[in-house]
Amino acid sequence: MNENITVLVTGASGTLGSAVTPRLAKQGYAVRPMTRSARAGWVTADLRTGEGLDDAVRGVDVIVHLASSPGRPQRTDVEGTRRLLDAARKAGVGHVLYVSINGIDRVPYAYYRAKLETEKVVQASGIPYTILRAAQFHDFAETMLSALSKLGPVIVDPTWQLQPVAIEDVAERIAELIAHPATGGTTEYAGPQVHTFDDLVRSWLRARGRKRPVWRVRIPGRMARAIRDGGQTTTATPTGTRTWEDYLAAKY
Repeated sequence: MNENITVLVTGASGTLGSAVTPRLAKQGYAVRPMTRSARAGWVTADLRTGEGLDDAVRGVDVIVHLASSPGRPQRTDVEGTRRLLDAARKAGVGHVLYVSINGIDRVPYAYYRAKLETEKVVQASGIPYTILRAAQFHDFAETMLSALSKLGPVIVDPTWQLQPVAIEDVAERIAELIAHPATGGTTEYAGPQVHTFDDLVRSWLRARGRKRPVWRVRIPGRMARAIRDGGQTTTATPTGTRTWEDYLAAKY
């Protein structure tokens, strides 16, 4: 029974962690959510300093490692993961599932380089591992569109491609993966549909009943070119089942 399997979830208070923690608990796992700030019923540990990590991993069978800091990825993601896995190895943890980002080896971006380095830390840890590269969440895509419309018109590169995925689908995929032995490999996971930003902005405005001018521009640079070329899309299967339109219909 899953109740005999203890799962430590780092980043449990984050967007994905808030979906993963109840999902695993519902399936009967003994879930141990981890937080940097004291919280009743949770374990307190800090990836940046290592404080509390030995206690956090003691008696743990599986680690679902979600914690990340886009603003300071070297300290939290790279070095913090090394501290976490050093403690986990000593504690005899049998499986670490690390959630990374789809396309980080194809899109040149500083945060993505740190995520790639973190993947290497996981691979070299000596602990059986699974790396899941998840696509951008639906609400992240909407956040991007909101940011691009702050000046009034929506300014987009219409041919940028994105394959957004539902947070709930990623949580379900994580549950599926930890139910099996570590793969020792990397797998990508995205939503069921590839969209251009032109598709995204038109459907987003329609769902909200908004009429705004859309300024279509070709954004220069290597990162923009990689996104245009589909660097953050994937042909990997399985995919999520919830579409961008499902997300918009549920929200608006």
